[in-house]
Amino acid sequence: MTNPPRRAPKSCASRSSRPATNWVRRSKPSPPRRDVKTRAKQKAADVKQRAGAKAGELKAKAADATSQAQEKLPDPVKDKASQAAGLARTKAARAGHLLQDKAPEPLRHKAAQTARLARDNRTALLAAAAGVVAVLWLVGRRRKG
Repeated sequence: MTNPPRRAPKSCASRSSRPATNWVRRSKPSPPRRDVKTRAKQKAADVKQRAGAKAGELKAKAADATSQAQEKLPDPVKDKASQAAGLARTKAARAGHLLQDKAPEPLRHKAAQTARLARDNRTALLAAAAGVVAVLWLVGRRRKG
């Protein structure tokens, strides 16, 4: 069984008389670049609008869950949480004064920005604190019982 001899490749000069063809055949011509950009912008705006609506729904659900969790908590847990929150406020105020006295300017700016963010999202912060208190209460109950 011998292999047949290989043929030498045809020279490119013989193909030069034919027009160049595109090897990729497309069923439709590609859309102009501007059309693609406008569609992408429209799609991004649509996604942004849907995300905003979903965020609003989730915020409402979180507020409902927070109120339900706070209603179910016993009074001693609520009292302890308010005491802890008051203590945290005083310690944060003391730390803030120390920070103002000793910290460099860029660090003070970043801390002020973080505090502003916490104030703006107070509901989420309170919901997280209520969740932590509930978990700690359940863990304490489990250890006793």
